[in-house]
Amino acid sequence: MIDEMDEKILKEYLVDSRRSFREIARILKISPGTVVSRIRDLEEKGIITKYTAQIDYEKLGYELTVISEITVSMGMTEEVGREVTRIKGTCAIYNVTGDSDIMVIAKFKGREDLSNFTKRVLKITNVERTKTHLALITLKEDFNIL
Repeated sequence: MIDEMDEKILKEYLVDSRRSFREIARILKISPGTVVSRIRDLEEKGIITKYTAQIDYEKLGYELTVISEITVSMGMTEEVGREVTRIKGTCAIYNVTGDSDIMVIAKFKGREDLSNFTKRVLKITNVERTKTHLALITLKEDFNIL
């Protein structure tokens, strides 16, 4: 789907997506036109989906990170998952194998926000139960794997 040069360009973007095409071209020893065309191609293929900033949420007051397991009845995992995406604080939602059906990674400013999240999830039709794990220390949080 992508070649070695595309991967090098993506790695440079993950370091700092504010870099100019010209600067990336200089670092990779290719022409700026090549960078432009490859970036556009990666966007059209849906590999680059958006440009954003990496934020330290703890510095914004989000002191709680939780991993919440949700067990769903009646095979309604996707429907429940779509409902959970609408709840403030959710960062990632996965349909998983094992004892639970859905895993949610979420961030909250305090216990009250976490409590409200859990109560709201439990009110969703076909949610049988939840099991929430509180992260004590964040050892690594980075979805950039290239």
